[in-house]
Amino acid sequence: MLSDDWGVDVILCASAFFAGAMNSIAGGGTLLTFPALTGVLAPALANATSTVALLPGSIAGAVGYRKELAPSRRFILRMVAPSLIGGFVGAWLVGQDTAAFATLVPWLILTAALLFLIQAPISRWMKRHRPDHESGIPVQVGLVLFQFLIAVYGGYFGAGIGILMITTLSLMGVGDIHRVNAVKTLLAAMINGASVIIFIHDDLVRWDYAVAMAGSAIVGGYAGARIARRLSPQYVRYAVIGIGFGLSLYYFLRIYG
Repeated sequence: MLSDDWGVDVILCASAFFAGAMNSIAGGGTLLTFPALTGVLAPALANATSTVALLPGSIAGAVGYRKELAPSRRFILRMVAPSLIGGFVGAWLVGQDTAAFATLVPWLILTAALLFLIQAPISRWMKRHRPDHESGIPVQVGLVLFQFLIAVYGGYFGAGIGILMITTLSLMGVGDIHRVNAVKTLLAAMINGASVIIFIHDDLVRWDYAVAMAGSAIVGGYAGARIARRLSPQYVRYAVIGIGFGLSLYYFLRIYG
């Protein structure tokens, strides 16, 4: 399904393709699809449409991690409720005040860029301090609450939630980085899936763009998975950081300048 303007479709599908590839390699695909969509849609509609377009790729990624997910069932069950409820709440907040969302866009993008910037030092710290057993009950409760806050942010905007969840899951003693990535991918799909339900209910999705972009994102995600074997995610992460800071500056000037 395409819109009447094929030129717009080409640009949006290209952004979705590279976003899917970026998500497979290092994350941050939203920082491509969201600004591309703001060229033709209001920010709240662009956010919702971007989430719908990238959701199939998240689901496919979770399916691809099914072997790694099997040993982590107890952790997943514990995090399902805060992930779904938080995703619902975050998306609901977007629909309550779309004008406020528009004014927060530069701050949201800046937050995402900062999260990607600190990802490397966080990963190094986690390798040194990752527990080899499950944390105590007070820590578990606190981390579940933190997962709820991550999900609220994810439902509201979403870029950077993977980094936050990697930190949380590592502190929970989920296991090695592959199991952490698997659980993170599944929980992100849950958060985005919950937010999509609210976005659809609030009529914030531009379906002609979302469907076309979803196909491109899936192809890009597959291509990115193959490229990831040859390309260091570090270089892609640098690109994501540069794009994030550049976009935040652009939106600060556009909205507040």
